[in-house]
Amino acid sequence: MTTQVRTLGDKDFFSWLGLFEGYSEFYKSELTDEKALQVWSWIIDRNHVLTGAVAVNDEGDFIGFAHYREVPNTLGASRGLYLDDLFVVPDSRRSGVGRALIEFAKDYAKENRLSTMAWITASDNEEAQHLYDDVATRTDWVTYEIEL
Repeated sequence: MTTQVRTLGDKDFFSWLGLFEGYSEFYKSELTDEKALQVWSWIIDRNHVLTGAVAVNDEGDFIGFAHYREVPNTLGASRGLYLDDLFVVPDSRRSGVGRALIEFAKDYAKENRLSTMAWITASDNEEAQHLYDDVATRTDWVTYEIEL
């Protein structure tokens, strides 16, 4: 099986939506039509910071996605890439799809002369952490959040 990774395009909505539903379910987050349409509109809006890539298998099925955006790095007076979301369908996990999506995002960062690439994951997402520990350095930062 080969996997092709490419930028998401205007005609990819319904295939992407199936993946986004799986992602939302994985994180036990209710997905409404409004939320899905809002995120999609950000991805395809060339003036919005969020963009995305999709992994496609030999049969043309969407098997994973990555959403990422440029962010300022104030201490470095530079720009970095933040990987907001990474999802691979269960049947395609541990086959290199997640790694290919990370590499695609990393290539984007290099092409755009970004200085770093960062992301977070759930503390109990041990399967993904095996990959992340292999491709990146785990930091000591602790994340906080305020619901507004």
